[in-house]
Amino acid sequence: MKTVYVVVGLCVALLGAVSALAQDAKLVEAAKKEGGRVVVYGSLEADTADAVRKAFEKKTGLAMDYWRSSTTKVVERASSEYRAKKALVDVILVHNAEMRYLFREKIVTRYNSPMFKEFTKESIDPELGPRYRDTIIGILYNKSVIKPEDTPKTIEDLLKPQFRGKIVMPDPTQHTTTTQWVASLPKLMGKEKAEKFIRDLAAAKPLLVESLLPAAERIAAGEAALGVSYVKFSYLFGQKGAPVDYMRAEKMSGEGSFIMLAAQPPHPNAGKAFMDFFLDNQNMKILADNAEFVTRKGVHPPIPDAEKIKFVEMDHLDEAGFAEKKKEYQKLFLQ
Repeated sequence: MKTVYVVVGLCVALLGAVSALAQDAKLVEAAKKEGGRVVVYGSLEADTADAVRKAFEKKTGLAMDYWRSSTTKVVERASSEYRAKKALVDVILVHNAEMRYLFREKIVTRYNSPMFKEFTKESIDPELGPRYRDTIIGILYNKSVIKPEDTPKTIEDLLKPQFRGKIVMPDPTQHTTTTQWVASLPKLMGKEKAEKFIRDLAAAKPLLVESLLPAAERIAAGEAALGVSYVKFSYLFGQKGAPVDYMRAEKMSGEGSFIMLAAQPPHPNAGKAFMDFFLDNQNMKILADNAEFVTRKGVHPPIPDAEKIKFVEMDHLDEAGFAEKKKEYQKLFLQ
């Protein structure tokens, strides 16, 4: 009987794979009749997107045109095109809050890809589909500057006296992602501890830079001993020979990212074919190999202990919320 169940299970899996392949072939053929190209807007880093493009074009024979900018600018461009009824985009890749806005404004629409079932249950949003990656923010440090016995173990370790004047972080009064990260610290530390930590961090006078990449660059170069940046940069800079590691913590916060079909796609079949490819195992491994924390089952980046991190979604601030927090942080960090 056990053998029968195994055989039945294998048959079901095989039929599912054949069905998915049939859909792929059908969409690709229809996409070629539309012009043989897909237009994608997103904030996914250029190097990673280029690897995705090469794999997609090799597999399908379709061309991928990618326009990259900040999430805010992607939303602005897609919104203006939609309202002018001159939409040029087929697929959009942006963070959670921004995708929710686009969905609410009907600028994107849900396409139920057969790949959805391969993502973890907790990553599936009832409206947006799978949160395909988590961009996790943590504490990075330079192993050549910090002695092994001084390696930070908790966020509060940033405030050790020996680190004063050696901390770098994006400016929370200007960089919106860092504004969210600071505002979301109560989810990691509790309200009372977080409020004290924020005040003490500001009093430590960290070096403020424009975004998370420059913060990682300062740490990699040894210009700062440690600071706030994306965890993935510990691996990416380490691959280039920089002595960078990240502070292990059970819980870390960040932003989730989604992929959705534009509501008025010029190439709808190409858009669907691209989404199926983007969410399949081959492409999720491409993203993971580029140090992205993807949520497809069983796929992890080559970052030590990546699978142990519990992701906590940052609070999503509205326009009024951002204004309030930036004003609060100006008083703390800039005075």
